[in-house]
Amino acid sequence: MQVTIELPDDFSTQVQPLLSNLSRKVLEILVIEAYEKELITRYQVGKFLGFSSRFDVDRFLKDANVYLHYDETDLEEDRETFRQLRTEGKLPSS
Repeated sequence: MQVTIELPDDFSTQVQPLLSNLSRKVLEILVIEAYEKELITRYQVGKFLGFSSRFDVDRFLKDANVYLHYDETDLEEDRETFRQLRTEGKLPSS
């Protein structure tokens, strides 16, 4: 989807240094808002912003002062990941 934004001339002149990479900045703002409103998950934050790891997502959200949602679903996903890693021999068994 492509969106056009009209900015008043006097405003765009004053904020010119902020206009570089505007598409990325707007996308990040929208992703943050969608995450805060629980419309998307942390996984989707990473997918939409092109992050390669969960740690990158967490760092991005922390830098944006966004509370990280962690609920029972997240816990179960983490447990399943640990089970799979143990099964594959990538983690020692307890």
